[in-house]
Amino acid sequence: MVTAPQPDAPHPRPSRENLLLNLACNIAAPALILGKLSPEERLGPVLALLLALAFPLGYGLRDLAKRGKFNFISGIGFLSTLLTGGFALAELDGLWFAVKEASVPTVIGLMVLISMRTPRPLVREFLYNDQVVNVPRIDAALEERGNRPEFERLLRMAGWLTAGSFAVSAVLNFLLARWLLRGPAGSAEFNAQLAKMQWLSWPVIVLPSMAVMMVALFLFFRGIRQLTGLKLEDLLHAPPPK
Repeated sequence: MVTAPQPDAPHPRPSRENLLLNLACNIAAPALILGKLSPEERLGPVLALLLALAFPLGYGLRDLAKRGKFNFISGIGFLSTLLTGGFALAELDGLWFAVKEASVPTVIGLMVLISMRTPRPLVREFLYNDQVVNVPRIDAALEERGNRPEFERLLRMAGWLTAGSFAVSAVLNFLLARWLLRGPAGSAEFNAQLAKMQWLSWPVIVLPSMAVMMVALFLFFRGIRQLTGLKLEDLLHAPPPK
């Protein structure tokens, strides 16, 4: 007796990232440690810096182990954290920190543009991620309507806007670092300035960059709705049942 082949079980989507844990490990904890524990009567500037670096590094390794694949943005963040620690321990001038702070979003923006000429552009990771967007349903609607070429043009437009958001971040990162990092590297004063830069990065850097990214998201999803005829709720995955 021949049995009919059973359909493959759907692959579970990777669990979504915990935004609060992300902010706590990458922003709040390092800033608090650098700001409060850098004086010599506490941990001292070197130990405080190493402890602060342990949080974003630990989060990046945890995320890598949990998701089971290399994440380009996590890799850039990992390298940035290592450079921050290395620069501080080498007591380099604040100009080098400003260059480093600007180089990270610059590299990401350039990679977004370069990857647009490859089969897997990075803009898909930012805007067309299967953890949030119902990619199979959208792809099927695009094929049914014959709108795949128009979608690829929409994706390129979104890629340019995404790269633009990183360009804004690079300029603001450099200016903020040059304005704040004036103490000698490796000192408690410098670590306190580094902590202040961490806190100010949200209103000064993240919000303007996020505004550009939100424009890209709005135009991208509006274009998808027009090309597929789907409603917004049909474009996104339903939240998991509680």
